[in-house]
Amino acid sequence: MKIISIDFETYYDQQFSLSKLTTEEYIRSPEFEVIGVAVQADNESPQWFSGTREQTKKFLENQELDKNIVLAHNAMFDMAILNWHFGISPKGIADTLSMARALHNTEVGGSLKALAEYYQLGEKGTEVLNALGKRRIDFTAEELERYGAYCINDVVLTLALFKCLAIDFPNGELRLIDMTIRMFSEPTLFLDVPMLKMHLEDIKAKKQELMDSIHHSREELMSNDKFAELLKLLNIDPPRKISLITGKEAWAFAKTDEGFKALLEHENEMVQILATARLGIKSTIEETRTQRFIDIAGRGKMPIPLRYYAAHTGRWGGDDKVNMQNLPRNSVLKHAICAPSGYLVVDSDSSQIEARTLAWLAEQNDLVDAFEKGEDVYKIMASSIYVKSAEEISKSERFVGKTTILGCGYGMGSKKFGAQLKTFGVEIAEDEASRIIQVYRETYGWIPVLWQQATRALEAMISNKGAPLGKQGVLYVEGSKGIRLPNGMHIKYPNLRRVNTNGKDELVYDTKRGKAIIPNRIYGGKVVENVCQALARIIIGEQMLMVAKKYKIVMTVHDAVACIVPKAEVETAKEYVEMCMKMRPKWALDLPLGCETGYGKTYGEC
Repeated sequence: MKIISIDFETYYDQQFSLSKLTTEEYIRSPEFEVIGVAVQADNESPQWFSGTREQTKKFLENQELDKNIVLAHNAMFDMAILNWHFGISPKGIADTLSMARALHNTEVGGSLKALAEYYQLGEKGTEVLNALGKRRIDFTAEELERYGAYCINDVVLTLALFKCLAIDFPNGELRLIDMTIRMFSEPTLFLDVPMLKMHLEDIKAKKQELMDSIHHSREELMSNDKFAELLKLLNIDPPRKISLITGKEAWAFAKTDEGFKALLEHENEMVQILATARLGIKSTIEETRTQRFIDIAGRGKMPIPLRYYAAHTGRWGGDDKVNMQNLPRNSVLKHAICAPSGYLVVDSDSSQIEARTLAWLAEQNDLVDAFEKGEDVYKIMASSIYVKSAEEISKSERFVGKTTILGCGYGMGSKKFGAQLKTFGVEIAEDEASRIIQVYRETYGWIPVLWQQATRALEAMISNKGAPLGKQGVLYVEGSKGIRLPNGMHIKYPNLRRVNTNGKDELVYDTKRGKAIIPNRIYGGKVVENVCQALARIIIGEQMLMVAKKYKIVMTVHDAVACIVPKAEVETAKEYVEMCMKMRPKWALDLPLGCETGYGKTYGEC
C-alpha cells in the first residue's frame, strides 16, 4: 500500500470557520465548499485539483484512496470531508497531528507550521489568509494557482513530517489512531430526536425551577469566599489552584480553570446552576449539550469526536465541543444514542483496572491474589479498617473500603480523603481519615514503597540517569526522555526541575494551556498515578484492537469499549468482547483483569 498525503482547502469567512463552528457543524453546513485538494503519493509528484464537486469526486476516486493509507494533518477534518461529501473510505488512515501529540505532548505545538519548523522540514505558507470570504468561483486563475502551490506545500510537509514521526512509532498506536478517526469520520450511531427534545424541555423547566430557588445575591455569587461557602453547603469541596502570580493557593473559580469547568458539569444540578449563575450564562452544560445533539441529528448520524492522546498518559479525551468522556452515568443523552437498525451496542467496562494495575506494578501480591480469585477487595480493606471479619462488614463500611482502595493508592492526604468521602455523603473526622489512610499504607506496604521509588525516578530524570520503577521489565526510566512504557511510548515531564515555593522544595514540570506555560507540581504518588493510567490505557488499546477484528468500535470512554454487533449474534459477541477485555497483555501475563459487559439498543441500556 502507498501512503497518500491529502489536504483540502475549503471556503471560510469571518463567521463561517472552524474557530466559530465545530468540525462536524462546519463540514455538514450548506455553506461548506471545497475550493481544491492536493495529494502526494509516497515519492510521486504532488498534484493540485480544483473543480466542481462532481469533478473533485472523480479526481479523488482516481487516486485509489480506498486501497491505500491516506495521511493528513488533523485527519479528523480531511477524512470527514472524504467520507461525508465524496463517499470515500480509505484503506488506512494516518494523522500527523495525533502522532505529534503522542510524541511531543505540548512541548512543540500541534500546528503543521510549528512541527515543520521543529523538524526543519521547511516553511508553511500563508496564502490561506488571502482566501478569506472567497468562493471557488471568486478566484482568478493566478490566485487559484498560488492557492494550489500553498496546498501542495502542505501535503509535502505532512508526508515529510510523517516520515520523521513514524520512526519507531508503535504499529498498534497507528492502528488506534486509524480507529479513533473513523469513530468520527465514519459514524454509525443515530440519535433519538423526540427523546432529546423532551429532555430539553424537562431541563429548561427544571433549570427555571432551580434558578427561582436561588436567593443568593450577585455579591454572594461573585465573591470567591462566599461562593466557596455556597459550594460547601452542598457538600462540595471548592476547587483550588496555585496562583501563578503569588505562588499561593487560591480558589479555582476562573471560567478557564479545570476545577470550575468540572462544577459546570457536576452531577448535582444545583452545583451546575450555581456555577452557571456565577458566569452569567443562560444554559447549563446539559442544556447546551442536548441542543447540540438535536442539531447534529438534523444533519446526519452521530460522529464520535475523540482526541487521541489527549493526556500525557495516552488517554483519550473529548473533542469538537462534544465531551463523550463526561456523559453522566444515567444521562438521557446516553439513552438517546442508538445503534443502527439490526444492531445492538455492546459496552464493556474494565473492572478496577487502575487498582489492579497499581497492586500488580507495586508487587503487592496479596492484593493481586485477591483480585485473581475474585474476592471482594473492598470488604477485605474494610475489615482491616474496622478490625472485624469480612462477613461482618456493613454496606457503608464496605463503601469506605472501596473509596480507600480506589482513592488512596496515589498518596492522597487525610483532608482530601475526607472531602472525597463527604462528596458521597459520608462524613468522618480528619483524625479518622488519617487513621484509615495509615491502615491502608500499612496493609499494602509495597504501594508506598512504589511512591518512594517514583520520587527517586524523578530525581534520576533531572540528572538524566536511569532508574528502576515498579515490577521489573515493565517500565524504564530513560533519564530526561521520561518513562518508557511497554508499547514504546514515553511519559514525559518537560523542563522537570526543582523549585522553592513558600519555603518548600518541590518538583515541577511545564505544560501548555494555549500560549501560556503552566508549571505543574509532580511527586512520587502522582507519577505512580500517571504510569498506572498509562498502563491501563495501553491495555484498553490492545483490547480495542482485538475487539475490532470482529466488530466495529464506535466509542471508548475511560476504561470502557463500545462496539456495535448484529442483533442475531449479540450473546456470542458479548462472550467474545468479554474474552478480549480479560485478555492479558504479553508484558503482564500475571495481571488479573476483569470486566462488566452489557448490551442494548441504546448506549444507555448497556
